[in-house]
Amino acid sequence: MLIFTLAAAMTFAMLIATAFGLHQEAQRVRLEARTRRDHFPRR
Repeated sequence: MLIFTLAAAMTFAMLIATAFGLHQEAQRVRLEARTRRDHFPRR
């Protein structure tokens, strides 16, 4: 029973880490797009 509890906890931790990583990546892409747009405005 303990091994199932540990496996569930690790799965939950990995889901949280994945969601956090995706959020960080989206923030970085958004920031890069904004920086690129500010430095090279459309004509």
